Amino acid sequence: MSIGKRKIFNTFFQGVCRGMAFLVIAALIGILVKVVANGAGVINPGFLWKAPTAGMTEGGIFPAIFGTVCITLLMIILAIPVGVSAAIYLTEYAGKNFFGRIIRASINNLAGVPSIVFGLFGVGFFVLFVGRGIDRIFGLPLLFGQPAMIWAAATLALLVLPVIIVSTEEALNSVPVSLREAAFALGATKWQVVRNVVLPQARSGILTGAILSISRGAGETAPILFTGCAYFLPRLPVYTIPYAHIPVINPLDQFMELSYHIFIMATQSTDAAATRPIQYGTTLVLIALTFLLNLSAIIFRIYFRKRSR
Repeated sequence: MSIGKRKIFNTFFQGVCRGMAFLVIAALIGILVKVVANGAGVINPGFLWKAPTAGMTEGGIFPAIFGTVCITLLMIILAIPVGVSAAIYLTEYAGKNFFGRIIRASINNLAGVPSIVFGLFGVGFFVLFVGRGIDRIFGLPLLFGQPAMIWAAATLALLVLPVIIVSTEEALNSVPVSLREAAFALGATKWQVVRNVVLPQARSGILTGAILSISRGAGETAPILFTGCAYFLPRLPVYTIPYAHIPVINPLDQFMELSYHIFIMATQSTDAAATRPIQYGTTLVLIALTFLLNLSAIIFRIYFRKRSR
């Protein structure tokens, strides 16, 4: 192929790739414009801070906002230790052995499982097996063996585990081998090298995994359909400690969630057209909330990256 034809082909495929990239951006802008144009009119302080009323055509969505934030944070708390520990084992200890290959294949398969399957697994394992097993062991009434925030968060944690493991593994592999060798030369043990050298250098990459998992988990509906979410629950999943009168989050209570709220209003409302502005307003709040959670994680990542430098 001549140099002129090669340049033509390179220019053509570069233009195609650039056009596809702009198409993605245009689709995102179109969705955002549609949501903002139809939902901004219902956003007001009452909509954000009040509890819903019967029929969900009046009042606000504050319990859904509170439940979304709580379950997202609880999901991160449950998923980060497991995901980071698994990535450390695969990178620093397992290497290329047979057991490590089995774990990596399992992670890849887990990433391809549909989200509704996670929801059914959450009901069968966490609610019916683990929860009711705890109730039977301790002779409790139906306390742990029912849908609750902790089981919904555990199901979402399983959903985002592949994202955290893969991103953390990439961050650990990006740490130069020379840093490990220098630490070993000074007499450090394997765990001391991982804890004091590798993890501080990979902290920003680990937070990248947390950011991606927030984006994935905050908008999921199927995994929480049967594991703890409720449509109309005009109270917060909060327990007040007796005598101290200190409110704390009750992980054994059901909760409202923004994506599930949108799903029910769009599919099972008696008058879906009348609630469409509320649907768009709730969608706008969910997008903004996900953006704020991601922004917080990005700020932490930038801080730790500057600190490591």
